[in-house]
Amino acid sequence: MSTLIPHGACLEWQPELIWINVVSDAMVALALFATAFLLGYFVWRRQRDMQLMFRAAFWGYATFAALCGISRLLSILLLWAPAYGIEAATKGVLAPVAAAIATGLLLMLPRMLMMPTHVQLQRAYSALEEEMRQRRSAEAMVKRFQEIEATEAQVRQAQRMEAIGQLTGGVAHDFNNILTVITGSIEILADAVKHRRDLVPITELISAAAARGADLTQHLLAFARRQPLQPRATDVNAMVIDVARLLRPTLGEPIEIESMLAHDAAPALIDPSQLSTALLNLALNARDAMPNGGKLTLETKNVVLDENYAAMNREVRPGDYVMVAVSDTGHGIPQNLLEKVFEPFFTTKQVGKGSGLGLSMVYGFVKQSNGHIKIYSEEGHGTTVKLYLPQAVGVPVAPAAETGLLGGEHGDESILIVEDDALVRDYVVTQIKRFGYHTLAASNSAEALAIIDGPERIDLLYTDVIIPGGMNGRQLAIEAVKRRPGLRVLYTSGYTENAIVHHGRLDPGVLLLPKPYLSSDLARMIRTALAP
Repeated sequence: MSTLIPHGACLEWQPELIWINVVSDAMVALALFATAFLLGYFVWRRQRDMQLMFRAAFWGYATFAALCGISRLLSILLLWAPAYGIEAATKGVLAPVAAAIATGLLLMLPRMLMMPTHVQLQRAYSALEEEMRQRRSAEAMVKRFQEIEATEAQVRQAQRMEAIGQLTGGVAHDFNNILTVITGSIEILADAVKHRRDLVPITELISAAAARGADLTQHLLAFARRQPLQPRATDVNAMVIDVARLLRPTLGEPIEIESMLAHDAAPALIDPSQLSTALLNLALNARDAMPNGGKLTLETKNVVLDENYAAMNREVRPGDYVMVAVSDTGHGIPQNLLEKVFEPFFTTKQVGKGSGLGLSMVYGFVKQSNGHIKIYSEEGHGTTVKLYLPQAVGVPVAPAAETGLLGGEHGDESILIVEDDALVRDYVVTQIKRFGYHTLAASNSAEALAIIDGPERIDLLYTDVIIPGGMNGRQLAIEAVKRRPGLRVLYTSGYTENAIVHHGRLDPGVLLLPKPYLSSDLARMIRTALAP
């Protein structure tokens, strides 16, 4: 029989001491069990985020808290039952667990001391935010630099094109004077030798060469934006249909032509003859890009170029446009050549296969019409050229005006010819005399004004736009009309500049005969100018 006595006997079974021990041990045991549960639950929920060492430490501490809670319950049991053996066994397990936990915490202490504090975490987070802000600022700066670089590239390209335009315009002016003489002289020569079969082919060859030269100068003037346009409200759908009808026999059977015309396409404020020539040039370029056949697509559509698009393309004015697109399924254009395709005489074709003026003419016509041109191309997949033409707002669509005058009509009026180029002046005087008119000639504005102030009869002033003597042709005409009210004026030029053409358009009431011209054109325009 055991001689051990319950712990309550040691307290002389005094109720107040018994219940103080029971309540206090029970509360401590409950707190320890709650601690063990909470630690275990925490580790179970966050085990994927915790290192193995910390998970082991938490589980060990939870076990230690549970064993301590059991020892507190045993203290209550020992008040009435002498179960000291069970208490000893519990303490035997609790002791090594406590030692292991203490050892583990000691080993973990250096790493725990290295863990960042709340203040350190805040500082690190602030530093990270500052780094992200600086990175965003740097990215914005890089983007800004890229935009500036792109803008500068556009400005350099525009300046380059403008410089080339001024050069080509000047060349075209002088070349047109020469062609005027050649064209008119070959007409006279052809008429004189029309009965000589051996000489007729030669005159025809010279005439064809002169016509080709005139075509080249017209392309140069178009690129230089120095051609006088006569814009009017034009039905672009009708223009595309007419061009497509013309192209079918020209492009041949291997090339399919498809038209995608918007039924609500607005009229465009353009020179219709120049648009027709531009579409023809684009179609011929597309044909050359499809030597084995393919598909040519002509498309029209109303578009709006907004402020955002204008910001990326500095030369664009925001507003409503009519888009005319020409697409092909040819071999495409390499990316490194896209910026050069609008330059005059630039071509990738073989020698003798093209002059390189087709796209430059289109470019000049669109720019002079206050429009916008964009080219998209991918090697092996084809090319699309989009012309954005300004819409005609409040302008009625009207057909081209017909003069109804024949080139063969002559008269006996007196004409003052002002031309600084001696060859051209002599040719014009000869031609006008052939028509039956009386002629007076001057080489500059000063000589012309002296003749105007004289007694000679003058019915028509026929003047070049660009003349020496302190006045251009328009200024001379204004002064001449002041001195001789009712005097008729006819201009001619191979390079108009801004004397009678503003914003690419002839001034109202102005008659212009572009160089070079045929004698029949000269006779017709003189009769038009002298018509009542």
